[in-house]
Amino acid sequence: MNNQIENPMSRFVSPPISDFDKLRQPLTDGEKLVFEFFDKHLPIEWEIYVQPHLNGLRPDFVLLNPKVGIAVYEVKDWNLNAMDYSVVPSSIGPPKLVATRGGKQFSLQQQNPIEKILRYKEEIYELYCPRLQERAGFGLITAGVIFPYASKTQLHTLFRESMAFRENAYKYTNLHPLVGIEALSLSNISAIFPIASKRIHDARMTHDAYLDMKNWLVEPDSSVTQRQPIHLDQNQLSLVNSRTKSGYRRIKGAAGSGKSLVLAARASELLGQGKEVLVVTFNITLLHYLMDIAVRWPQSSGKTRSDITWVNFHALCKRICQEAGVEHEYKAIFSTVGANEENKAIALSELLPALVERTIDLDTQHHLARYDAILVDEGQDFFPGWWNILRKLCRPDGEMLLVADATQDIYQTASKWTDEAMNGAGFRGAWAELGVSYRLPRAVQLLAERFAKDYLPPETVTLPSLAQHDIGLEPCHLRWVQVPVENAVMTCCDEILRLTTTGSPEQLSFSDLTLLCDSRKTGLAITQQLGYLGVKTVHTFSPEPKAQRRQKIGFYMGDAKVKATTIHSFKGWESRALVLYIGDKVDASSMALFYTALTRLKRHQDGSCLTVVCSAQPLAKFGETWPEYVRA
Repeated sequence: MNNQIENPMSRFVSPPISDFDKLRQPLTDGEKLVFEFFDKHLPIEWEIYVQPHLNGLRPDFVLLNPKVGIAVYEVKDWNLNAMDYSVVPSSIGPPKLVATRGGKQFSLQQQNPIEKILRYKEEIYELYCPRLQERAGFGLITAGVIFPYASKTQLHTLFRESMAFRENAYKYTNLHPLVGIEALSLSNISAIFPIASKRIHDARMTHDAYLDMKNWLVEPDSSVTQRQPIHLDQNQLSLVNSRTKSGYRRIKGAAGSGKSLVLAARASELLGQGKEVLVVTFNITLLHYLMDIAVRWPQSSGKTRSDITWVNFHALCKRICQEAGVEHEYKAIFSTVGANEENKAIALSELLPALVERTIDLDTQHHLARYDAILVDEGQDFFPGWWNILRKLCRPDGEMLLVADATQDIYQTASKWTDEAMNGAGFRGAWAELGVSYRLPRAVQLLAERFAKDYLPPETVTLPSLAQHDIGLEPCHLRWVQVPVENAVMTCCDEILRLTTTGSPEQLSFSDLTLLCDSRKTGLAITQQLGYLGVKTVHTFSPEPKAQRRQKIGFYMGDAKVKATTIHSFKGWESRALVLYIGDKVDASSMALFYTALTRLKRHQDGSCLTVVCSAQPLAKFGETWPEYVRA
């Protein structure tokens, strides 16, 4: 795995020490001191996890030894002389940590490490290590607090009431150390981590418990990827570093061929040339993915998130109406739509674009924003008329880029792009093509090819090829579960949890798990059930449209929780660990949707995994060809 140290005699550190200066949340001076202390004084078998993703929690350090136990630590750089800190009684619950500055008192209880560290310990025991022994297993977990710049006397004076309230825990000082500067200065490992200095083996720490915990701690693939520069082949690189004579370019490619990489890198490259750049998608959630790619381009200015305009098409339409002062007409379009989905679709695909086009045409003084370059991802989701609206926002001699894959035509719009429509959209000559898939494991590529040939219209199919024989041969674990629709919710939850307890792949971050669902209703039921089980998710299944939009805007792979969304919203994304649910109703559009979902899997050197939970009987025959087929 990317964050494993190659030397077998080296300590496992996640993320690796070489990446510390690239962390999104840089280590504080105190955290650096504590890491150096642990790295120097702990036996080599102890693994160190720095700011691990832990189901939405972010402790400063977690230590893990497959034969001894687990430890979690909070580190506070606080200068206790900078403010007047105190702990005051509370009529409800534990005493409250407060501080006074300038005569004003404010609460710090949410940051109270005495309380926070015990919550970490309880969650580790109750949720993250379900196969630990009851009660006895609780004693395997050390929960400590370290203040690198405060004395032990200050700490025990300040937190006396807090520890007294939690007497049942803090009477075991070897399991709940509270230490200050003295322990670090004297290199006193016995004071900071008593268990590590006394035990070399504990029978309660089973291999299963070790794997359970490790899967919660290991750094997600998305975080590792975000620190790596984009690597392109010669064909992709030429598209990033050049423009056509007309400035118009269209690129088609199969799933995983790098279309989005090229688009995001080109956007970054143009920004570096001083251009004003607009990136447009149909899918709201895709914007985060493209932004994450753009900052990885080696020639990036570092300001791609703020200086490029990233927006989905309908949000751009609304913005134009607001800026042009025709918001009343915008609202009028939707005031009569109501809940009728067919009318809403007409409003979004025809009436709103028509209003926006008229508005731009009337903007003869160019008060509306214009751009030097406009780049459109997942172009098969767009109507030609939408593209022509965007052309009106492009400055003379500007650049227009459209990337598409008709095989992923989940909205049935690709057929609108006839040769005549293409000519009317400013394109000449052949498509630029990206035919090599760098994302898909070979096993999934073969399944996707067979599915496309058997279930999709042949005129829309663009199949990927592999660059060389060894690409895509990484371990890939494929499982199909055919299930009655009434059992789908529990089965999906079981399969999500199963991926982190089977040891296959052995190192899989819980944060890499992604649930894709073909309906919001079922997806919401699954995320609610996961919540009952203690598994936190970031999802886009709200039944309320406004809340759902906010969820989509906030959906990104760097979130520390399990990801859950519709297949529509995940189009263009990728993940190394997928659970996909297909309901009992399938038609032509859902076949394209299923193909899109299959091709979201990302190969990984330590293995990837895809589990399909399916209630659609017409697809059972296809499922029977999978390496593992189960009827639930």
